Amino acid sequence: MSSSPTSSASPAKPRLRLRLTPAAEYAIRTGHPWVYAERIREKNREGDSGEIAVVYDRKDRFLALGLYDPDSPIRFRALYSGKPVMVDDDWWRARMAASLARREGVVTDQTNGVRWINGESDGWPAMVVDQYARTLVLKLYSAVWLPRIADLTRWLREFLKPERIVLRLSRNATTSFEQAGYQDGQNLWGDDTSGSVVFLEDGIQFWSDVVKGQKTGFFLDQRDNRRRIGQCSAGLDVLNAFSFSGGFSLHAARGGARSVTDLDISPHALESARRNFELNAADARMAAARYNSVQADAFAWLERSTEQFDIVICDPPSMAKRETERAGAIDAYHRLAMQSIARVRPGGLLLAASCSAHVTPEEFYAAVTEAARRSGRPFGDEVYTGHAPDHPATFDEARYLKAVYLRFEPRPR
Repeated sequence: MSSSPTSSASPAKPRLRLRLTPAAEYAIRTGHPWVYAERIREKNREGDSGEIAVVYDRKDRFLALGLYDPDSPIRFRALYSGKPVMVDDDWWRARMAASLARREGVVTDQTNGVRWINGESDGWPAMVVDQYARTLVLKLYSAVWLPRIADLTRWLREFLKPERIVLRLSRNATTSFEQAGYQDGQNLWGDDTSGSVVFLEDGIQFWSDVVKGQKTGFFLDQRDNRRRIGQCSAGLDVLNAFSFSGGFSLHAARGGARSVTDLDISPHALESARRNFELNAADARMAAARYNSVQADAFAWLERSTEQFDIVICDPPSMAKRETERAGAIDAYHRLAMQSIARVRPGGLLLAASCSAHVTPEEFYAAVTEAARRSGRPFGDEVYTGHAPDHPATFDEARYLKAVYLRFEPRPR
């Protein structure tokens, strides 16, 4: 096993070697990328943040290599398992090339917003790379990447040739990066210091606040569902609950909707949606759709409103940030589905979505379909969707996005 030029370990130190509990060893062998602190039963020395560690199994055979994180409950983040390899610059570059190749065909002249790297599921733990037009956003969720910031910038410049690379940091990683001189929202490459970038999704223009916006500035993961809504909105009235920046609404309007209504508690979110509609004012189809916005708590509004719509989209923020909130989240999804169904006209469509990783797809689908059954309204055409192709999810904790479409039958004449 050769020392890596990108490793933070000093050449004088022996390679950091780990041995795991049987359960953790099995998990790594079957593809899970995380090892928690309490599942490391032996190590030859203390490790540094971002150092490459090697895991050996009970028979002293190479099992995996990954990034060591002494300051996180997740001590080891797997990069690779299989036969021993030499981790050098060529190895990292080949890994990046493989991640980009998986997205072949996503970027077109009509779509230039894409996720190029999706964390552990692409073999880059605690890292996301999103593109908005010619701007890349590198979001890091752990200090394990701090020793490799220069390398990451170099590889991204080489492969994607952006005009700008913006660094975004998760809250748990901010302190370590700030101590090293980095700031959330700073440019790693390029001269543009503005916050907003205009990019295309299926020919529709959107603003992305890459410096201060949520996540990396936009929610690219719902692209496929937004496209589907656009394809079935012609001549219909559409409600977009928890509308945020209006992504579903713009697709519906471009698809020929008679009216679109954005519902959100945040005035900033509604203003973002209005800005996005203004960006596309030259599109006659969007201009023809009647646009409404309602600033209100979606739970309360859906409960008290008597309005009905042909399509109701209910895509709330995460209801369960931690496992202890899971049961309450399932109840909340059931209640939201009941409220949303009451707003769907006979013959109409409900799209209910969840981004709570702690709620399984089966639990979410059950909550929504049980609400539909309790409504007493006949329904069918159940369609279930998950992650977009550029947001792969290869282990349970990564499978956060799920959605279900329910078509409610017209009332008998």
